[in-house]
Amino acid sequence: MYSTSRARTLDTDTVHGFSWKMESSCSEERQLLVDPMGSNIINIEDAPVEEQLWSTLRDKAMEEDLTEFEKTGSLYQAGVDKQGRPVIVFIGKWFKPGTVNMEKALLYLIRVLEPLSDTDYTVVFFCTRTGTDNYISYWSIKDIYLKLPYHYKKNLKAFYIVHPSMWTRLTSWWFTTFMAPAIKQKIHNVYAVTELDNHIKSTQFDIPMFIQEYDMTIHGLRFYQP
Repeated sequence: MYSTSRARTLDTDTVHGFSWKMESSCSEERQLLVDPMGSNIINIEDAPVEEQLWSTLRDKAMEEDLTEFEKTGSLYQAGVDKQGRPVIVFIGKWFKPGTVNMEKALLYLIRVLEPLSDTDYTVVFFCTRTGTDNYISYWSIKDIYLKLPYHYKKNLKAFYIVHPSMWTRLTSWWFTTFMAPAIKQKIHNVYAVTELDNHIKSTQFDIPMFIQEYDMTIHGLRFYQP
């Protein structure tokens, strides 16, 4: 009898212990969210704080004087792709992280993206003739990515890198492999401007002449589109 009673007591304790562990595990699960766009763990309790920080950052982007960065001409919206999605253009050669305020650069990016944030969009990054003074560090890219909300990342449908450098290819591979694997399939390297015409109506925006000239030195005059 003692043995049976003891066994029942142990069974009850085991069940109670298991039940407690399950409840504890579920509680922990409820406390965590995994951002599918970047494998980042987010605490639900922190969500209101994160939302407030983002709201403040967005309001600042709409209100602050960003004329100085706008004058660089490195980031703007131009035309649509063949699916009718707005296209954001980034001219890498005209962006110099060492001479611009990176916070204002982020605010300007938000200002350009915010009107499109509820729709699908495409980005074209012209890496043509960029050098070390044009490269954004991995940690700066990571910081910008983490500050942007989920729907900015979800609605990005394609990111074309025109004339990618070795640094750009390595950085984009590392970033999308270890930081943002969900956008890996959205990155496309393009080695000739005319290849864009398979995806984007490039005639809707002016491609800087130095990019056309670079294309001609590689592919010949037949690739020139005045």
